[in-house]
Amino acid sequence: MADKETEKLEEEIKKMLKDAKIAFSNQTNDSSEKEPAKLTEKKQAREKVLKTIREFNLNPKEVKEHLDKYVIRQDEAKKVLSVAICDHYNHVRACLKDKSLNNLEYTKHNVILLGPTGVGKTYLMRCISKLIGVPFVKADATKFSETGYVGHDVEDLVRDLVKVADNDTSLAKFGIVYIDEIDKIAARGQRGGKDVSGRGVQVNLLKMMEETDVSLFSQTDMIGQMQAVMEMQTGKGKVEKTINTRHILFIVSGAFQGLDEMVGKRINRSQIGFADSKETDTKINYLKQAQTTDLVDYGFEPEFIGRLPVRVVCEELTSQDLEEIMLSSEGSILKQYTRDMKGYNIAVKIKKDAITEIAQKAYLEKTGARGLATVLEKVFRDFKFELPSLGIKEMLISKDSINDSEKAIADFIENSQEEIRNHQNEDIQAFASSFFQKHAIKLTFSKTAFDAINKECIKNRQSASSYLKNNFLNIEYGIKLVCEKTEKSNFTITGSFVKNPEKELSSKIAKLSK
Repeated sequence: MADKETEKLEEEIKKMLKDAKIAFSNQTNDSSEKEPAKLTEKKQAREKVLKTIREFNLNPKEVKEHLDKYVIRQDEAKKVLSVAICDHYNHVRACLKDKSLNNLEYTKHNVILLGPTGVGKTYLMRCISKLIGVPFVKADATKFSETGYVGHDVEDLVRDLVKVADNDTSLAKFGIVYIDEIDKIAARGQRGGKDVSGRGVQVNLLKMMEETDVSLFSQTDMIGQMQAVMEMQTGKGKVEKTINTRHILFIVSGAFQGLDEMVGKRINRSQIGFADSKETDTKINYLKQAQTTDLVDYGFEPEFIGRLPVRVVCEELTSQDLEEIMLSSEGSILKQYTRDMKGYNIAVKIKKDAITEIAQKAYLEKTGARGLATVLEKVFRDFKFELPSLGIKEMLISKDSINDSEKAIADFIENSQEEIRNHQNEDIQAFASSFFQKHAIKLTFSKTAFDAINKECIKNRQSASSYLKNNFLNIEYGIKLVCEKTEKSNFTITGSFVKNPEKELSSKIAKLSK
């Protein structure tokens, strides 16, 4: 029995390999004519990035000036990161020029970012990676485990970097890996227990952060392994099996809740009777004074922290900072929402008091800049739902609009009567044209009909197109019947007809039938 089961399993594996090989071959043949142009474009983009790395010539102030366009405040963080980035890629450039430098001892400028959520930690790194053009991947530390039996293997980070680089290892090996929520794998509460997401993950990460060869195919990636074998069989040349992490920059970040209290206790113990009463001991002030011993006490391995020599603390954003983000940042989410309204052909103007109100509400969310998205979504939700169907072309948002959207919508409607009527007229003409093409009957809407439709549309806050479709399409047969009996190819819609089309049609048909 066991032999039969083994034979059956072997046959299934052979069939799977055969099918995969055929599929891969077909895919290669089908795309052979289309690939050259795509490959040329990708090759040019790749060469452009590699040239930027080989000839890296940015200085720290240039990097910070770029970051200033997108990230508000965090001046110290931007300064530290700018220096670390320039040092790292200057070293990469030197190593590419002189291979012997790879043999020298070098401490990589890996970074640890500390600070509350929503202050721009991820955004800083995304902006830097875009400036240089290198591949960038982000992941949460909480999804990794020591061996991958729960969650993901940490080496998947590097494999994801290769995927982002379109499987080009020559480009991926200069990329940036960003790991958020690193504080969640602190092993304070796991000593002596089974560790699936703490110390073991740290140990595996520290190997990668310095230098190691990572297999491009995980043990569970059967499809990737089969594809590599088939590429070798089809004569595609040498297939890369590993990627070296020597020049990959690692950035980790976290809110580190509770670390400020630990640092505060240490500082206060050492300064009993000598503390400066004028100094405000805030969370950020304490985080800025965090030492390696504090991070070790927090639950990190000394070797792990040693691989992160560049430390920077991001400051909490104030409501004034959130205002500046909306007004000055090139990546302002407010611009996104105004573009959303522009998609409905509605121009948005926002008063200063509205900006202040949004910022204050966002600050109370306690999620940093992310609070802006929460508040703006709520502010624009009703406007997006109600206004596009009415044909309103412009809206002015004030503080009162934010706190009472219903009244604001009523005011927009009241102040946009001409635009609404023009929009409804276009819908009515479009409906009449469509009706003529379908039935060869010309519909004429009287002024009283137009007024009645206008009134109903504003009352129900719907477009004339929607109103006509809902109320007129079911009476097409009746209109055709009236035209046939009168031997006419036109039909006039009156105000009374709009109010009760079925009753009006029934009355007309009854008179014509006598």
